[in-house]
Amino acid sequence: MFIPFFENLRKHAVPVTLREYLTFLEAMRAGLATYDVEAFYYLARTSMVKDERNIDKFDLAFAKTFEGLENISFDQVIEAVDLPAEWLTQMAEKHLSKEEMDEIKALGGFEKLMETLKERLKEQKERHEGGSKWIGTKGTSPFGARGYNPEGVRIGQEKSRHQRAVKVWDKREFKNFDDTVELGTRNIKMALKRLRRWARDGAHDELDLDGTIRSTAEHGYLDVQTRPERRNAVKVLLFLDVGGSMDPHIKVMEELFSAAKTEFKHMEHFYFHNCLYEGVWKDNRRRWSEQTPTWEVLRTYGHDYKAIFIGDASMSPYEVAYPGGANEHWNEESGETWLRRAREQWKDNIWINPVPRKYWGYTQSIKMIGEIFENQMFPMTLEGLSQGMKELTR
Repeated sequence: MFIPFFENLRKHAVPVTLREYLTFLEAMRAGLATYDVEAFYYLARTSMVKDERNIDKFDLAFAKTFEGLENISFDQVIEAVDLPAEWLTQMAEKHLSKEEMDEIKALGGFEKLMETLKERLKEQKERHEGGSKWIGTKGTSPFGARGYNPEGVRIGQEKSRHQRAVKVWDKREFKNFDDTVELGTRNIKMALKRLRRWARDGAHDELDLDGTIRSTAEHGYLDVQTRPERRNAVKVLLFLDVGGSMDPHIKVMEELFSAAKTEFKHMEHFYFHNCLYEGVWKDNRRRWSEQTPTWEVLRTYGHDYKAIFIGDASMSPYEVAYPGGANEHWNEESGETWLRRAREQWKDNIWINPVPRKYWGYTQSIKMIGEIFENQMFPMTLEGLSQGMKELTR
């Protein structure tokens, strides 16, 4: 019965194993999701999804498999109302408050509610909007859509307005966890957490609970102990491409910069345009008046820093390969020369590219910089950034 569901999960790249599928079947046989579609959805998701990055793919596979559950025709509804009273009672106990249960009794209880629905379906021959009796939309009838009645049965509505019926798999609340989508600040923080090396430094401003308990027991009175806060000791240099073809990526760049500032105590950032040359800057408003010589940056920050270059790498090949190739000034040495110097100084280095990977092969300069970085170029997705952080920790 559930084999097509299992096959759809695999087609949507959800890494579900046969063992997990069998666990799901065992749970169904044990009756853990009887009479409840929502419970069935969560049981299946819990059994067969191990990583939150795959929840959105699971939702797509679930929707594909069980497509049409809510698009029931009038004839099908007539058949559906003959469901056992036990089913309706259990559904009511799970989804309705005591007050709502009391209000349903105003129509004569579930049996009367279902009988009335059947009768009105047979009587009604055309679409109806508004009102309080006929099955339709935007009214207060117990039957219909886009209206409100606490005793209601929703029919023919894509999604709920009052959350009386919930099609949870179509909400796709975990879409931004998908490891193939572009990043937001939360996703970036999740990925950057891979690049951690904990150490305690700074002033003693954090409560040491274990030390306080031990010292209090030893002295016989409350002896509060503090310790330096535990911080990420990794040192990061962030080089950010700005201007020109990077303008469409401003938002995600800002999100990455914001996330990195909160994640790393030891972080310095510099801006460049298209490729690294003899000067970088910290303030884009003063990029021509307050540049920092790249040689100074190379001498100032030691080998223990990890260098992350972020840019679309999309430019004329001359800007990478030749002196004088830069489009804003005359560069005495090629961009490739400066990139190789940076990689020599900071052995742990990667390039993050906001351009989707599938387009990289169409731009010569992307391929050139990819070769300079020895294929350590990663797309700006959750999966790509996670892979990049993993590379930096080797």
